[in-house]
Parts: sequence; C-alpha cells; structure tokens
Amino acid sequence: MLPVEKVLPAIGDALRNAGAAVLVAPPGTGKTTIVPLALMDRIPGRIVVAEPRRVAARAAARRMAALLGDRVGGRVGYAVRGDRRVGAATRVEVVTTGVLVRRLQRDPELPGVGAVILDECHERHLDSDLALAFCVDVRATLRPDLRLLAASATADTAALARALRTEEIITADEALYPVDVVWAPPPRPVNAPHGLRVDPRLLDHVAATVRRALADHDGDVLVFLPGAGEIAAVASRLRGATVLTLHGRQDAAAQDAVLRPGTGRRVVLASAVAESSLTVPGVRVVVDAGLSRVPRTDHARGLGTLVTVPVSRSTADQRAGRAGREAPGAVYRCWSPAQHDRLPAQPEPEIAVADLTGFALDLACWGHPDGAGLALPDPPPAGAMQVAFQTLRALGAVDAGGRVTARGRAIAAVGAHPRLARALLDGAPMVGADRAAQVVALLTDQVPGEDLVAAWRQQRSSADHHWKTEVRRLRAEAGDGSRTDLPDDLAAGLVVGLAYPERLARARQPGGTAYLMVSGTAADLTPGSALAGAAWLAIAAADRDQSRPAARIRVAAAIDEATARVAGADHLTRGQEVAWSGGDVVARAFERLGAVTLVERPLRDPDRDALDRALADGLRREGLALLRWGRDARALRERLAFCRHALGAPWPDVSDDALLGTAEQWLGPELHAARRRADLERADIVTALRRLLPWPQAAALDRVAPERLPVPGGSRLRVDYADPQAPVLALRVQEAFGWQQAPVIADGRVPVLLHLLSPAGRPVAITNDLESFWRTGYPRVRAELRGRYPRHAWPEDPTTAR
Repeated sequence: MLPVEKVLPAIGDALRNAGAAVLVAPPGTGKTTIVPLALMDRIPGRIVVAEPRRVAARAAARRMAALLGDRVGGRVGYAVRGDRRVGAATRVEVVTTGVLVRRLQRDPELPGVGAVILDECHERHLDSDLALAFCVDVRATLRPDLRLLAASATADTAALARALRTEEIITADEALYPVDVVWAPPPRPVNAPHGLRVDPRLLDHVAATVRRALADHDGDVLVFLPGAGEIAAVASRLRGATVLTLHGRQDAAAQDAVLRPGTGRRVVLASAVAESSLTVPGVRVVVDAGLSRVPRTDHARGLGTLVTVPVSRSTADQRAGRAGREAPGAVYRCWSPAQHDRLPAQPEPEIAVADLTGFALDLACWGHPDGAGLALPDPPPAGAMQVAFQTLRALGAVDAGGRVTARGRAIAAVGAHPRLARALLDGAPMVGADRAAQVVALLTDQVPGEDLVAAWRQQRSSADHHWKTEVRRLRAEAGDGSRTDLPDDLAAGLVVGLAYPERLARARQPGGTAYLMVSGTAADLTPGSALAGAAWLAIAAADRDQSRPAARIRVAAAIDEATARVAGADHLTRGQEVAWSGGDVVARAFERLGAVTLVERPLRDPDRDALDRALADGLRREGLALLRWGRDARALRERLAFCRHALGAPWPDVSDDALLGTAEQWLGPELHAARRRADLERADIVTALRRLLPWPQAAALDRVAPERLPVPGGSRLRVDYADPQAPVLALRVQEAFGWQQAPVIADGRVPVLLHLLSPAGRPVAITNDLESFWRTGYPRVRAELRGRYPRHAWPEDPTTAR
C-alpha cells in the first residue's frame, strides 16, 4: 500500500466537510496519481489536476490511465498547450497550471468540474499562484460546491492553508523507500555560478560523480543540472554510457521516451522538469549538481534573463526523492553538509523576481488589477507591478485605471507573454501570419545562439514537433496575414521589435559591436559575433551584470532603420530642442527613436522663450562663475551682502543660491539679449545687480554702504566689504591723525574695522576702537617706527594732529 492510501479517507472527509484541504506527502507516495483516482468515486463531476509542467501532466495522465487499465483520453486525459487528449468519458483531466488559468478566465464557473487538485504548490510559479487564487475566488463567489486540494511535498503548509482559507492539513509523511545521502563536494574549489555560466570544473566533477554512482550502485542514474547547455556538456563527458536527456526545450515525444522503461543501465540528464510529479523508471540513484535556473528581471531597464543559483533545501529533498520511488536508493549531492545548511529553506517564489506583465494582465482580466482581495500566497511587489501596468498601457491592454480593454482580452487570449502576443497580432499583417507565428513560437523558449535568424532557419528545417505544434496554435490565433516580400532578417526583426520596441538598438560606430538601445541602455555583442557590423539590431534577449557598464546581447536580429521606425513607431518623436548641453546653448531640430537620435540639424531662429530657459538652466548648472565678474561687480555684490547682513530685508539676498534662483528676474534683459555662453560672459553684471534694489534702498546704498570713505588726510579710500560682518578700511597711521573714533556705517550701526599701516604699507594694528588705540597702542607704535621713518610725523597726540 502506498503511504497516501492510508490518508484517503481523511482527504475525502476534509473535502466533503470543509471543501478545501492541504495534502503534504513526500515524493513517490502516490499523491499525484492515487488521490485523483480515489476522488472519482467520492466527488461528482470531473477531477482537474493541475501540474506546473507539461511533461509531468502527460506522465501523470499516462500513469493513472495505466492503473485503470485504460488508454489516455478515456477515463483519464490531459490538456497541455498545443496538445489535448480528453474524451466524453474523461473523469480525471490533468492540465498545466497555465491551461487551468486560461480555462478559468474563459469560464470561471468551471462547469462540470467537481474538484481541482493543485499539485506541487511548493514550486511557486506565477501560473500556480494565479490558479490557486482564482480557484479560491471562484469557490467563495460562484461555486461553493467546488472542492480544492493543494498538494505538495515541501510547501510552507501553514501559508498554503491560509491561502486556501482552510484549517484542514493532511500529512502522509511516510516515504516510500529510504534514500541514502552521499556528500560529494568537488575535490578542489570551483567558481560560483555567474549568470548562465557554470564553472566547467563543476561539470567535470558531476560527470566523475556519475561514473562513481554507476560503479557503486545498481539501476539507472538521474542527474539534475540547471539547463540544456549543461546537460549537453555533461553528456559529452560521459561517452560510453547510455545517456538520455530530459529538459523543457525537447518536444513531447523525446520527453515521453525517457519516462518509458528502458533496457540496460541508463543515465538520464535532466533539468528541473524531473523534480516532481513524475517517475523516471529504473532510477535508483540521483546525482544532484545543486543548481537551478530561475528568472530575474531588471525592471529599471526592462531586461529579463535566466540566472543560475544554488537550490533550496526543499528542492534538494524533492530531487533526492526521485531515487526512492521504486526501491531503496541513494543521492549524491555535489556539495558539502556545511554548504547544505546555508541553503535557503524554500525556493524564492517567482512572483518576487520575475517579469509580472502577463501576471498583471491576468489579474486585470479577472477584475482585480492589483490583486487585492485574492488569495495570493505572496503579494506582488509594488515596483514590479507598476512597471507591468506601464507596459500593458503601452500595449493598449489596460486603461489608465488598470481595467482590461478589448485589445487586452485579445492579447490574453493568445496564451503567450503579452509582448509576444502583441507582436503576433500586429506582426501577422506585416510579415505574414505563418512567419509571425514561427518567430513568436521560437521566442517563447530559450533561443540557442545569438543570431535569431540563424536559429529560425535551423528550426524550420528541424523535426521539432513541439515547436511546430506551437506554431500551428499561434497561427490560429494570428488571424489574417498574407505572406510579404520582407527577407527573413527584417521579418524576424520586425516581430522582435514589436514585442520589445525599447530594445531596438543602433550601432554606436559603423562596424562596431557596441549599441545604444531605444531605452537608453548600452548593449554589446560578444566578440566575434556574426551580427557584428549590423547598423541596427532588434534585441530579443539581453542581460546586464552589475559589474558591467553595458548589457550583453543574448539574442538579436539585424534590421535596417526603416524597420526600426515601423517597429518602434510609438517611441518616435520629432521636435525642436533648445537646451544647455556641453557647456553652451544647443538649438536643433531632431527626430529620435527613444534615446537614439535619427536626424539632427541646427535651428537658425530658435524660440526666444526657449533660449531664455536654456540660458537660465546653464547658469544654474555651471553657477555664477559662468558670468564675468569684474572688480566693480564683485564690489557691488559685497556691498549688497553687507547691507543684507547689517539691516536685513528688504535689502536683497545676493548669496549664490539666491542669485541663481532669481536669475531670470535680475539678469532678465541680459538673458533675453543673449543667444549663447559668450553673450552671457559679456553681460553688464553691475547694472543687473542694481535691479535687485527697491527704490528707497537704491537711493540709500551709497549712504548705508559707501564705496569710499573720506579720511583726515583728504583722500577718499575704498572700503573692503569682502567680510559682510566687518567692513575694512586700510590706511596709513598718519592718514587717521585727527580722528578720535573709527567711522561708522549702516546708518550708524556698524563701525568700520581699521587696518592701520606703516609708511611702507605694512600692518601695525587692526581695530575698530580708535580711541583705545590712540591711548594704549599708538605710543608703542610711535616708539618702534619714528626712528625707522624719521621723515613722517609721529606726534604725541594724534587726535589733534593734522
């Protein structure tokens, strides 16, 4: 008896009484196949089982049909994108979560469905989260009789139960067969994964560990690697062994072949598609490289990519469980126990890191644009949702309030990412429906190589059934679109540009590998790329490492400017620009595709107001040093600063910030007469500064802050206002004879600070208390200097001397 069979009565009772429940069961305990068949006799209507992956859905359906001695499409069937085997007698239908979401959008009541089983909820894909939230909403509002069961081996059960709004948690915690853990870290350090790159030394070690496992144990070996590239690399290192591969880029026939019993010992190199919900027959040993490939999105630049990260502990447990489904087994983990302890407990949910454009469109179609009120296990990040809705508004899929439009529903009906759906619908009339469907089908998967057109041509001549099935499906959605005369590169580039107009890019230099995207992001081709030298590119995929100044182009097609203009029409702008740039006024007419300037010519007669704004902007950027401050201008500004400090308003503030903030007022005529930097440098700053003075203050300036002061010797000496707190008058001691007190300015409020000098002009005293100086300081000065300067007068009483 399988472990899950022991809890079948509890599952039935929970669904009958509470309507919703969580089932926790380790891999291999029968939760995916035994539970749906058992519910056929307990719940009227069809049982829909949702799996996160196509290969798992087909495998589960085949296994259940075999248990019933039936064929697939009879009492048990399946529906995945592009492939459906269901008949009138079908009671259990296995679907992907994406198919379930589309079905819920078309008819939320799910007529004829008695229960929905959401399998492998721990994987936390966006479609899985949406399927859960929509089913809970349907049960709460339309179908209280709909039964919901969320099943997983490693999920956060408490959070899952809260999302389902149930307290029913059923556990079948008895593993089918024991699995021994063998820690097998590399003998020498290897580099951590970086982007999509995995250290070849780790792949060497994985291959060596596979050979070790073959020697130590009987049975087939299932090897977990992050992606198709690593699978191919390890396969090349295992010559002599019977090697099969299992990953998402294979067609259904190739995937299904791996799930049939084989003859002789096999090594199955698999990606994450083999983690759950299926049994690879004959496997007794798992070799786990410890890596997973997950999506990451740079929302600021609109770049999305896949990155390689260490697995979580729960994912490692899922993988290990594959070895114990049919007999006792072993798992070789290519890392140490200490590293294992540092792994995250659960994988990061896709909602936290992925592009949410399609997710947001599904929410809008459901009538909950922000997801509020839905039973989402985690709320979507606000920033990512804002970017998603900006994209959807640009596509015309939602209105300003986030409500879905008719065009949005048409885009959603395509069953592809909204950007690709838009490219299909708008591109079909331009390049032909067949070619638009082919390129979009290619872009829905990871394109091999950098040259999209080369990959497209290779795909057209291949026997890839999965791709051709997807092309037929998309062709049916594309509508009318006759073949055009565009060559392949322009046709592919046009479709890519319609999907990602902000990634259209022009070469920075003829024949180079550096490009500037319409978004303003720099991007580089890899050295030696076949696309090098193309004047324009339509970039389908790019990523940017934080350590690199430019993004790296992953997949692109060479196009011309005319194609870029058509694809990026929404980003095309024409106009005139008068601005401060490069240290002077630039006046030009332009035509731009986003950040890429297509046409530019000088303006001979720019708008005067625009010129004034540009000159004022230049002044704010470069500061008052942009103006030519002669001696008189500096002196006047210092006098005004003194008045402001001594008397306050309405004397004007002439600090840098104040002058820059009011430049268009006091410097207005000079700005209005200027056309370029050189004109500002010739401006009359003295006249401009005097405009700051109200009339009473203008008339009082020479009295309050005189430029010069008369001294007893008959001269008029300049006052230095550099320090607004202490104006300075520098004069020889003999020129002060006859003064009993220092002069006072600012309407008698501020004494002038006297710098008394020797006949040679050297300072001998600094004071604003002249009376005290004559009494105490002068006798010392007289004694020191009259012998040195005998021709100058040194009277005993300087207050009465002339």
